[in-house]
Amino acid sequence: MRFRLLISLILCGVPSFALADFRFSNIDGGEIALDDYKGKAVLVVNTASKCGFTKQYDGLQGLYETYGEDGLVVLAVPSDDFSQELNSEDQVKDFCEVNFGLTIPMTTITSVKGRKAHPFYRWLNTEHRFEPRWNFYKVLLDQNGGFVASYASTTRPMSSKLTRDIETLLN
Repeated sequence: MRFRLLISLILCGVPSFALADFRFSNIDGGEIALDDYKGKAVLVVNTASKCGFTKQYDGLQGLYETYGEDGLVVLAVPSDDFSQELNSEDQVKDFCEVNFGLTIPMTTITSVKGRKAHPFYRWLNTEHRFEPRWNFYKVLLDQNGGFVASYASTTRPMSSKLTRDIETLLN
């Protein structure tokens, strides 16, 4: 794990993909282009409102508040691939604002696995053999969009494992 992080940092000048290739529909309207985050570390998390891990939204917001000014973006990608998301984007947005006070960017409900997966997640699967096996799987990208590491649902956002990797990227 540490070796992969070090290699990613060494190769930081060589992007793993064209950031402009990956655009998500924004839950607030418009779109979210990963290219807009060039120069920032990005934690992408597939989320669901009715999951046992939903309380991790607090930790995701905490990561953003702790490291956002240092260059971390936390992107929530609501997905119903595991049948635990609310029925509409409006319901998801309201749920997250009321229950967690989220201010992190959030996409519309998006597929993250299988043939219908968003192109970003298909890229992760093809290039890095990563596909979320459940909600709240996390993917850390470096400042050029390179894949650094992935984390299972059980890895809490404020865990030392994840914050250590984020701090290594940001320093």
